[in-house]
Amino acid sequence: MIKLRYIARVAAFGTTALLLGASPSMAGEYWHPPGTPDTAVERANPTTKHAALSRIARMRNRAAFARMTEPATVKSKEHHLILQVNTNDPGAMNLTLNNAMNVTQYYKDRDEKVKIEVITFGPGLNMLRQDTSPVKARIETMALSTPEVSFKACGNTQENMRKAENKDIPIVPQAQVVKSGVVRVMELEEQGWTYVKP
Repeated sequence: MIKLRYIARVAAFGTTALLLGASPSMAGEYWHPPGTPDTAVERANPTTKHAALSRIARMRNRAAFARMTEPATVKSKEHHLILQVNTNDPGAMNLTLNNAMNVTQYYKDRDEKVKIEVITFGPGLNMLRQDTSPVKARIETMALSTPEVSFKACGNTQENMRKAENKDIPIVPQAQVVKSGVVRVMELEEQGWTYVKP
């Protein structure tokens, strides 16, 4: 009968050790598989053995519980979005700015960071031209109120327009000229940015 109780206790201890992710060998001097020289001592004093096993199990339970209740360090993810404009359509330009504002506000409400680049090339460069932009006032306002949004103008398109119109093509001061709008989109996508064409 004592041997049966001993086996039941050992099985309970083994189950506890497995549940806590600890191997039975970590119990040190208190753990002796049946058949080892200390078995006779354990049979002679099973109460001491049980107390030792209970104490070890309680310590492991407390340690496991402490690990579970430790506050997790949450690293705030920064989101990245590319919005492309390649048509000379005021509706598409306004939609792009609306999308940029909506995404920015969404992540502000969640207390998360976001970076948005509005990249223009081809006929879409008219969005960032000082002399032709139908959304110039909105861009000026956004540049002051929403620093998460930046504007990039394609240098290749600017140069082609300069040749075609035989004059300098001024870009709004809130925008930065990049060598190639398409290449800029590609490079950002390669870095994991999300691409959207409104």
